[in-house]
Amino acid sequence: MKTKATLIGFTAILMWSFLALMTAASGTMPPFQLSAITFAIGSLPGILLFIAQPARLKGLRQSPKVWLAGVGGLFGYHFFYFTALRNAPAVEAGLIAYLWPLLIVVGSAFLPGEKLGWHHIVGALCGLVGTALIVGKNGFAFDPAYSLGYFTAFLCAFTWAAYSLISRKFEKVSTDVVTGLCLATSLLSLACHLVLETTVWPDDLAQWAAVVGLGLFPVGLAFYVWDYGVKNGDIQILGASSYAAPLFSTLILILSGFGELSVNIGLACLLITGGAMLAARDMVFRKRERAT
Repeated sequence: MKTKATLIGFTAILMWSFLALMTAASGTMPPFQLSAITFAIGSLPGILLFIAQPARLKGLRQSPKVWLAGVGGLFGYHFFYFTALRNAPAVEAGLIAYLWPLLIVVGSAFLPGEKLGWHHIVGALCGLVGTALIVGKNGFAFDPAYSLGYFTAFLCAFTWAAYSLISRKFEKVSTDVVTGLCLATSLLSLACHLVLETTVWPDDLAQWAAVVGLGLFPVGLAFYVWDYGVKNGDIQILGASSYAAPLFSTLILILSGFGELSVNIGLACLLITGGAMLAARDMVFRKRERAT
């Protein structure tokens, strides 16, 4: 059961790997407008399920702390991420924001029934180094002038890690609640868009298709399966394996003609894959013990 839930959670990482490609293909829509539309689309499958099975609506009847944690996680992550990108170079902000898998692995030590081993930390650090090779291929230049951007990038990482870890504590809360969280995030993103941005619509059907694809998968289904995975699977393995997202994303861009293969990418592949395998060693050993 735990292995199955972990694999289901991992599909979110696969979907997030297409985020960069789909975002690039969606045109020049500003980030909060894109967030508002895609989260609204992401809630549609859940809404259709509620219409087909009205009894599932009871999954939305949750305590205020569940809503606060959920909306704070989904909207907070995107708010801090967009703020970081507006106030710091994308490379440095992106690397800081991608501290969240490491924070999940370390933070999991405080969860009931979890044990943090050296291999979890080393595996996550390998993933972080591999990610640094990808996003910082031309080096890093941390400038104090961008302190606000760096700080909000860290808040972005902390917010998503906290959301994932807190979700584990709400393991009895139905994943149906993610539909409500997506709707709330869409409305808050719309409010930010109306205050901070100028509306820009896609130019053609191809861009609209990319927007819809974002809403259905990386900004839709991914959050449902991630919620199920962190609640029922091995959160430490999911945390360490999350560094595969920037690697897969880069490889997808290369295959799509938007990037070139390099030595850095090869090293990153080894580090991220090796780190994930190291973090998953307990699960492998448990399978062998059951087999014998």
